[in-house]
Amino acid sequence: QVQLVESGGGSVQAGGSLRLSCAASGYILSFTCMGWFRQAPGKEREGVAGIYLAGGSTYYADSVKGRFTISQDNAKNTLYLQMDSLKPEDTAMYYCAAARWSVGGTCYPREKNYNYWGQGTQVTVSS
Repeated sequence: QVQLVESGGGSVQAGGSLRLSCAASGYILSFTCMGWFRQAPGKEREGVAGIYLAGGSTYYADSVKGRFTISQDNAKNTLYLQMDSLKPEDTAMYYCAAARWSVGGTCYPREKNYNYWGQGTQVTVSS
């Protein structure tokens, strides 16, 4: 049974930084991609960042490119999202997700391509 557990969320002022973690357990060797998504109140869930686990290629939504960095620690089975220069519009519940396959040869974070989900961690950015 696959389990993804996020941590590291919190409240921060605009311009600040947070690092989210996602601890993975279970049959994680079958994963091809992992990613981060977010959902703000009243909005649909959107992809933030993705990573191809074998090769390390990374993918970002335009809204976070240059500010967020996705990375992995294979020894710890942990995924990270370093978030810098945070803006109030980054306020959302952030979810970790994993995919068994790479659809179209990419790990770009499209919700329909990801199979396993964590419960989320809240990030609030104040102006």
